[in-house]
Amino acid sequence: MVDAGVPNGDEATVLEVVRSGDSARFALLTERHRRELQVHCYRMLANYEDAQDMTQETLLRAWHKRESFQGHAALRTWLYRIATNACLDFLAKRKDRTPVPADPTAAGTEVLYLQPYPDRMLPEDPQDSVVARETIELAFIVAVQHLPPRQRAVFILRDILGWPAPKAADALQLTVASVTSALQRARVTVRAELPGRRLDWRSPATHEVSNDERDVVKSYMTAHERNDLAGLTALLREDLRFAMLPEPGTATTAEDAVDGWVSGGLFQPGYDDWRCVATTVNRMPAAVLYRRVPGDPEYRLFNLAVLHIVDGKIAELTGFDATGKPWLALPQTL
Repeated sequence: MVDAGVPNGDEATVLEVVRSGDSARFALLTERHRRELQVHCYRMLANYEDAQDMTQETLLRAWHKRESFQGHAALRTWLYRIATNACLDFLAKRKDRTPVPADPTAAGTEVLYLQPYPDRMLPEDPQDSVVARETIELAFIVAVQHLPPRQRAVFILRDILGWPAPKAADALQLTVASVTSALQRARVTVRAELPGRRLDWRSPATHEVSNDERDVVKSYMTAHERNDLAGLTALLREDLRFAMLPEPGTATTAEDAVDGWVSGGLFQPGYDDWRCVATTVNRMPAAVLYRRVPGDPEYRLFNLAVLHIVDGKIAELTGFDATGKPWLALPQTL
């Protein structure tokens, strides 16, 4: 709902509302930007709950700093600037929000604080949604986390939001030369961290899950419900990357992943009665796994498996503990 007294394009009225001290009109004016700001914070932080908190912090800061809004830049730009700096302040205080060294058996580092992003909370504007898939997929979000915070902010403002260098420099209180240098270094890091088969993040990408992807998800769920280890294994690329967050340890081959599942008791008593539901998060195909244990009449929410599918095979499988996350809006039982 948009108040008739808060039009989208009337700069004078927007300035008047921001500076008026009318909290209700100010909230109506800024609330329409909440979803895109939350996606921005998520790209900065890779954690949905942190992004929620920093979006709320952004809107509070905007209210308290409303006198600083001069109308020279768009309200949206002003809010993005506040959001970016709120995230940088958060990262300066939270040293646990950086990638950690991987398990000795795996290469590189791990982003253990990564959380999935529910598609229902993405921006409603179709154009925003088209941009979102390629730049909100899990592999991309993880790659961005390997950038130092300020370099990360430069990369997101310049290469994702498309801000010119002077605008990004002003937002971050840097020189244009510093922004240009930071962006060049950031691009090298992100390309190095993205799996080799991934497209460049600025190339066109559809935002709908394809029929082929749906078929693979269906087969993945069927394999679980039938306790079909051979069928599950057949869906995996040999170079599968598998992680179950927030637990450490990333498997980098299908063989290692399957060995871990078997040793963990998959398809054994207690882990052999499954029901699954297809969904999407981060504009990616996913399956919600429900488990029933002996003596329990219901299937209870267990894990969320997010799949990156390449040529009909699962190339990346990121599992998340789905319990205790009401923002995913998943039924607790089946």
